[in-house]
Amino acid sequence: MSWLNRLRTRSAAAPLGRRAFDFTVLAILGVLVLHAPHLPWWLTLGLGGVLALRWWQRRRTPGKAPAWLKLPLIALLTLAIVSTYGTVFGRAPGSALAVGLLVLKLLECETPRDARVGIAFACFALMAALLFDQSLLVTVGVAIGLLPVFAALRALEPAQRPVSLPRQLLPGLVLLVASLPLTLFAFALVPRLSSPLWGAPQKEDARTGLSDEMSPGAMTELLIDDSPAMRVAFDGPRPPRTSLYFRAYVMWNYDGASWHAVDVANRPADPIEPADRVGYTVTLLPTGQRVLPALDVPLQSVDGAELRRERMLMRAQPVNDTLTYHLTSALHYRLQPTLDRGRLAALQLPRGFNPRTLALGREWRTRYGDDSAAIVRAALDMFHDGGFSYTLAPAPLGRDAMDDFLFSTREGYCEYYASAFTVLMRAAGVPARVVTGYQGGFWNKLGNYLLVRQSDAHAWSEVWIAGRGWVRADPTAAVRPERVNLGAAAAADGGSRPWYQDAWLQGLRNRWDIVNRWWDKGVIGFDALRQRGLLTPFGVQETDTQMLTLLLVLGSVLFASIGLAWAMARRVRIDPALAGLRRLERKLGKAGVVRRRGEGPQHYLRRAARALPGQREALQQLMEQYLQLRYGGGEPARESLRAFQRAARDFHPSRVVQ
Repeated sequence: MSWLNRLRTRSAAAPLGRRAFDFTVLAILGVLVLHAPHLPWWLTLGLGGVLALRWWQRRRTPGKAPAWLKLPLIALLTLAIVSTYGTVFGRAPGSALAVGLLVLKLLECETPRDARVGIAFACFALMAALLFDQSLLVTVGVAIGLLPVFAALRALEPAQRPVSLPRQLLPGLVLLVASLPLTLFAFALVPRLSSPLWGAPQKEDARTGLSDEMSPGAMTELLIDDSPAMRVAFDGPRPPRTSLYFRAYVMWNYDGASWHAVDVANRPADPIEPADRVGYTVTLLPTGQRVLPALDVPLQSVDGAELRRERMLMRAQPVNDTLTYHLTSALHYRLQPTLDRGRLAALQLPRGFNPRTLALGREWRTRYGDDSAAIVRAALDMFHDGGFSYTLAPAPLGRDAMDDFLFSTREGYCEYYASAFTVLMRAAGVPARVVTGYQGGFWNKLGNYLLVRQSDAHAWSEVWIAGRGWVRADPTAAVRPERVNLGAAAAADGGSRPWYQDAWLQGLRNRWDIVNRWWDKGVIGFDALRQRGLLTPFGVQETDTQMLTLLLVLGSVLFASIGLAWAMARRVRIDPALAGLRRLERKLGKAGVVRRRGEGPQHYLRRAARALPGQREALQQLMEQYLQLRYGGGEPARESLRAFQRAARDFHPSRVVQ
């Protein structure tokens, strides 16, 4: 076996130092924290417990965990993932398995080789977190997660002396900052692919929660989700808040428990007579749905979508990436002034459900006759004056949900009121349907756009009135006008509103959204189309893959050359031992002892000691100091370097006598 192989064997078999192990644990903990949002809570707690117990056990008695413990834990991890996800393949189960195996790898980390394997796998797992979320915070979190990785690799170097935690992390931070220019360069020039590198089938997460089905209580989690849903920039002045209704799904069918939208393709949109028009641009975040929310009633479609019945915009494919589209909508209009075959569909109710609600609707029909507007006013007055309350935590409803809501609990939010109002209208002979979408939003003055959050999701009703067509009726506004006039947060219960819905914190989050908007537009939205037009300002109309590759290679060579030159110049400039030796050479040269070409420092200083017998001892000490600093192994102590520099500075040789 060669000396190099023997050295590698001794290094691999050497025990892992406590500091290196601690930084390895910290690196794996960072991976677990970044993946925690999409892991089952019980798996996160379990892996965190294993991590803590392993760290505590090794500080007391170093040694690997026994095989009888590791093998059952691996089997238990695999079984838990299969039982939860149904498979170990795919984005979510694959990442859960990777993070679990990474934590279990720590049970056998007792040598530098084991630590390096775990650290390399931790880097892969860190990057895998970006498959779930590419937001600015997560990206910064991944970068921060690399700091303990660099610190662990530094601690694994031989003959490392203990330093403070900030000094251990500082070199990694410097590396990250130094790599930023090359990272930005590669981000702009690496050719974009039309499909992701990973080929496993993925199940996209629908973030909006708006689907083609609605039932009372289904939007509870959505209404407390403050994550952004879309951003809207208007061509002119923004409309008043009471007009900010963004239509998504229009629902006709009711089965006694849920409302359903019927997506009828290849059927022309309902006729409309628009009055006020407003142009705007929507930046829609990924939803996993095919519907495109549009302000009130859109007047035309966009590329890749079709304007369906009820003025719904539907795409052929789900919105799995940030999508920007421009629309023109009408705020005042007559929508379908003549109702023909749709009249029966807008009056249908299931049999055997909600007898008291149906009886109340028939009573209004008898009282007001064909005066649909009067029936609508009666229902809205009942909601306003009948002791109803707005709450995000309503009491559960039974089989006759509308009867329970109208005559018993009388508490709920938009889904409850829109559903009950629509059932009442149909029972009274007034054609009605449910519409879901968003209402309101936060006007960001700095960015000059409307931020619509998930919590701005809303449901309302539309009734058909002869001569006017479909007219919006929002029973929630009759119960809690603040929901429309001030926003979703203002309508929440004062006593039960979470702390994160406080006004000052909401304002801070809304202003932070400007940074997120820039990130979504400039980073996440930098696709292949924008990359091809990257050099348009320089007269290049379209940049193809060959040109991008050539620029990338040339730029990488340039960056590497600059970095190499800087490193070499910095090494010569800041090497204290070499600087001290050069000073000593200059002094000895003036005294008559000039260093010969190819002469090593040891031979040179010994020759100088023979030439200056009166300073032999001082030169012998300088030689030993330099050889220890340069060839003693490991990084020399800062105090030793300073001592050698002071000794070289204070040394004054006598003149050599010829």
